[in-house]
Amino acid sequence: MMQNPTNDELRAIFRKTRTIALVGASPNPNRPSHRVGLYLAGRGYRVIPVNPGIAGKILFGEETVARLADIPAGTVVDMVDVFRRSDRVEPVVEEAIAALWPLPKVIWMQIGVINPAAAEKARNAGIQVVQDRCPKIEIPRLGIDPV
Repeated sequence: MMQNPTNDELRAIFRKTRTIALVGASPNPNRPSHRVGLYLAGRGYRVIPVNPGIAGKILFGEETVARLADIPAGTVVDMVDVFRRSDRVEPVVEEAIAALWPLPKVIWMQIGVINPAAAEKARNAGIQVVQDRCPKIEIPRLGIDPV
């Protein structure tokens, strides 16, 4: 069974989040990942786009990296927001655990993205998991102030 954080736990996630790695970021303004990345950046979050097809290009005010492992050492990533198909989430979680230090506080899977095995791996590493939700919807619903 999928267990998502409560509303109070979601509020706490957003309070402690400053930097978000957005896996599957798109430069296409019609793509949900682009709209969400722009929204989060506009709310004051640092959004690091992750997409091998556009690595090196500037998106959301940041240089796009090909993989989570390419985020510069010492960068604290609080949340990994995953815009990938459900069956492609587990390698993202494995890379986040292997490559990011300190570990991210949250793995966030977008609407329609549910992967129990990936969620269990993240939780076993001490990382909170949100599945089948969108921060662009949750932030206004919860009344979260800009950072």
